[in-house]
Amino acid sequence: MTRENAHQEILTLREKIHYHNYRYYILDDPEISDAGYDELMRQLQKLEAEFPEFVTLDSPSQRVGAPPLDAFETISHTIPMLSLDNAFEDGELRDFDGRVRKLLGSHSKIEYIAEPKLDGLAVELVYENGVFIQGSTRGDGFNGENITTNLRTIKSIPLRLRESEIPIPTRLEVRGEVILPIDSFQALNRQREFAGEPLFANPRNAAAGSLRQLDSAITASRPLDIFCYGNGQIIGAEVNTQADLLQMFKKWGLKVNPYIRICPGIEALLDYYREMETRRAKLPYEIDGIVIKVNRFDFQRELGIKSRSPRYAIAYKFKAQQEVTQIENIVVQVGRTGTLTPVAIMKPVKVGGVEVSRATLHNQDEIDRKDVRIGDWVVIQRAGDVIPEVVKVIESRRTGNEIPFTIPKECPVCGSLVVRVEGEAAHRCQNLSCPAQLKEGIKHFAGKRAMDIDGLGDKIVNQFVDAGLIKNVADLYSITEDQLIRMERFAKKSAQNLVESIQASKTRGLARILFALGIRYVGETTAALLVENLGTFPKIQQATYDDLIQINGIGPQSAESVIQFFSSPENLRIIERLKAAGVEFETAKVEKSGRFKDLTFLFTGTLQNMSRNQAQNLVESHGAKIANSVSKNVDYLVVGEEPGSKVEKAQKLGIKMINETEFLEMIK
Repeated sequence: MTRENAHQEILTLREKIHYHNYRYYILDDPEISDAGYDELMRQLQKLEAEFPEFVTLDSPSQRVGAPPLDAFETISHTIPMLSLDNAFEDGELRDFDGRVRKLLGSHSKIEYIAEPKLDGLAVELVYENGVFIQGSTRGDGFNGENITTNLRTIKSIPLRLRESEIPIPTRLEVRGEVILPIDSFQALNRQREFAGEPLFANPRNAAAGSLRQLDSAITASRPLDIFCYGNGQIIGAEVNTQADLLQMFKKWGLKVNPYIRICPGIEALLDYYREMETRRAKLPYEIDGIVIKVNRFDFQRELGIKSRSPRYAIAYKFKAQQEVTQIENIVVQVGRTGTLTPVAIMKPVKVGGVEVSRATLHNQDEIDRKDVRIGDWVVIQRAGDVIPEVVKVIESRRTGNEIPFTIPKECPVCGSLVVRVEGEAAHRCQNLSCPAQLKEGIKHFAGKRAMDIDGLGDKIVNQFVDAGLIKNVADLYSITEDQLIRMERFAKKSAQNLVESIQASKTRGLARILFALGIRYVGETTAALLVENLGTFPKIQQATYDDLIQINGIGPQSAESVIQFFSSPENLRIIERLKAAGVEFETAKVEKSGRFKDLTFLFTGTLQNMSRNQAQNLVESHGAKIANSVSKNVDYLVVGEEPGSKVEKAQKLGIKMINETEFLEMIK
């Protein structure tokens, strides 16, 4: 390919990828499969590697991250990013409305615009001639941290604005809120728990922690999102209202929250507040109130600002989902990597409609910082409406009988030495044969996203380990039906089903095996990167530190952990036993010439005869593609029990829907 042809092909591929990013991340209406998108990206990366002189800042290939920074630079905001005054009762919102009307005087019609108050991290994006050139945190409102490289990794942030009938400004400063969706937050904490890392308290902390990574490859591995809500400096465009601004944002390809509403007065605002308070629990991200602004910009300018907040806007906060209860005891749980996690056992109390009796205290540093003691009365909340956490101690209710807590020096399960590694918050049991570590390791190995061994639940694993039937994961593959039938909980059919499920797990593919082995700091994403870049198990096993660190997305911690894992004689012995049992340490290959070639399947709801992963693997093995969301490219939506919103969307698009019985008939 000539240099000129390569340049043109690079521009064409970028245009296609920008377009499909817009369809997927902004409109939530993709037009191609994930595999088709990945192929476009591979073509672009290949061409840019051959012709590096054509790599630009707005290329989609630049989202993968950059070399780690030593520190963030400070950036001054052209126009300060002000904070908002808060209202906590209807009366305070009515007072705000009264002040606005009084200050604007003779203006008869004052219109407000309201939107959800997202619980994330405020940022500013700067575009020059439509190209994203700089991004920063809010900081103190006047100066923020330069996190441009990290923001580039967020796929819902366009690296180049879309052309529309409205000309793109020569300079556009966009304000937005970076969030981590609740499902992603839960998945991230599960990964951190598997890796023996401290858990994030809530999605906001996780989003903030992800954005403030000096290594942008870590940020790139986390599914952050953004909603744009405001502006700083705009040069080259006229905007009259907040509503007009948000419409322009959408036309330029910036993501705007779908629940924004124009309200003609105070009663409409209060109705909107009640609606969003009801809707809150069903949203896929966290909100903690609503934000209200006077819609017209000339009115905003007339109202002006106070020292650090505008007079034309206010945040009406939801009532906190917190309760008060007493800590009756603090116990320690031992995880898969030997990490000791203190857990508060509390008098049961309902928080947000859910009864809570346990709350994680994370680690000793967190206990010391909050000065949590056995017997304390505490304020608790469901962080992210999911994980209960202790917010603070009510010291005024102390009687003097409260007992300070310190993580024990011996493991509560096996009695072995507990050590706190220098530079880490976690205390760890040093006994690799600790029954608690073994149980958690086997549960991880058998998990849905690992080897997917159906029927091997927590109680069964505990029973196997306590009975001495399993001493490591390789022992799973020598379990017989006769052994199981002699144990509690097993009849002939259940024993047969479990043995069949264990045998079926032998062909899950290399990436899932690597994840299942429980290598510290190797989650699903890192395992997939190892397979994608190194290809075979021998190459991964023999990779040097330099080999690993050169892979985009793999940092020093992960690289050292992989090398350490494969240098352990015990780990190598277990791997050889797994191979001898027939576990296939090769990448799962998809037969592209099968009977479902050129067909795309999507699944929703629960299947009774197999897991969703098994169904997807089955049709993929016959050449089918698997979609992640509803689009006109889907040929079949397979509908199980308790399906989600995909059914309604599929009906609108006329997609053929089949139930599980019809699906089983199709794949016979």
